[in-house]
Amino acid sequence: MTSSHDIDRRGFVKIVLTFLGSIMGAVIGIPAIGYLVSPAAKTQKSEAKISLGPLENYQVGTPTLFSFTRSKINGWEKTVNSYGVFVLRKEGDQVKVFSNICTHLSCRVSWKEDSSEYICPCHDAQFDIEGRVLGGPPPAPLNEYPVEIEEGNIFIQFTEG
Repeated sequence: MTSSHDIDRRGFVKIVLTFLGSIMGAVIGIPAIGYLVSPAAKTQKSEAKISLGPLENYQVGTPTLFSFTRSKINGWEKTVNSYGVFVLRKEGDQVKVFSNICTHLSCRVSWKEDSSEYICPCHDAQFDIEGRVLGGPPPAPLNEYPVEIEEGNIFIQFTEG
């Protein structure tokens, strides 16, 4: 007479193979799922130290446009964005760096030498050489970036957004 706790050879092999298959599936599956999900979970730093080149490249008293690109990886998607800043060199090694994005609706401003002001073509906004609002709808002056000068080179602490 056999009890319900007795197991035959076929049942034993079935249990062992199921157990071993589950272990192998977990050993292979968990890292594979982590590999597939990890890019979507990563966050990229939104701050960077950007080199604007040597101080001597910028003329004293004249805002000069400097353009650069930044790559951003969001999961499996890689985008490259273009940015611009105006570098205003003052006497000695004093430098101010302003965003070229209007604070009204994010249009790009340009420096007009003849009127000595930044002009936004979208809604006729005007900013003075220091980035302060002269006229138009902008609610705030142009954004200014923190500047560092190391060994004659200009660096800004750039924050995306």
